[in-house]
Amino acid sequence: MIDSHCHLDFDQFDGRRDEVLDAARAAGVHTVVNIGVDLASSEKSVQLAEQYDMVYASVGVHPHDARIFDDETHDRLAELAGHDKVVAIGEIGLDYYRDLSPRKVQRAVFRRQLELAAEHGLPVVIHTRQALDEAVEIIQDYAPQLAGGVFHCFEGDTDSAYRVFELGLVISVGGVITFKNSRMSRVTAAVPLEKIILETDAPFLTPEPFRGKTNSPAYVRYVYEKVGELKEIQVAEVERIVDRTCRKLFRMVETFGD
Repeated sequence: MIDSHCHLDFDQFDGRRDEVLDAARAAGVHTVVNIGVDLASSEKSVQLAEQYDMVYASVGVHPHDARIFDDETHDRLAELAGHDKVVAIGEIGLDYYRDLSPRKVQRAVFRRQLELAAEHGLPVVIHTRQALDEAVEIIQDYAPQLAGGVFHCFEGDTDSAYRVFELGLVISVGGVITFKNSRMSRVTAAVPLEKIILETDAPFLTPEPFRGKTNSPAYVRYVYEKVGELKEIQVAEVERIVDRTCRKLFRMVETFGD
């Protein structure tokens, strides 16, 4: 299993990262992608990828911090993007729920990082909150140049998911699908499994039966199990299909067998 989106560099994991990754391995997780949200966390993400074989990194600036994105940040992200274990630019995007950066600035920084991804041949990890339609419209301008990407913790409906697929991107779902009556679970049931990857967003969005506690990469197992339930297939088959999609997206392997 792969946890395609977590934040092990966050303070919640200080002093226990070895323990957390050991627990993930014991749960059947062989790979985690640690996601940068600003320059400092992007640098920490790369450091974690250097320290742990099972960890890969993404680098980028979250829309919350778009207001402090500058040329120096851009240039440092470009340097980090060349690291062997950096597999994506992200998380980037638009957040009109918290509006912690002006929307005009969010849009400009989103576009600049999409250009960075295109220049480096890396896929993108996209965050949207109450801004999905606008994010899709912006992506349309860059899709032909992008090496794919994922809308993380997908907030849209089934029709929106197919708009994402038409652009050559996939969606990611997490612990929210274990919550009662979640739209994310209905979308997961309705769209092709080959267009989905799975995540925890640890330390956030902890799945049932641990909702309310700190999330951890080990808990991605509960997301895989829920997808199996929704698709009415064995968890091993979910793992085979989803992990293949994830590894292709992030260029973790060069070739695949049948």
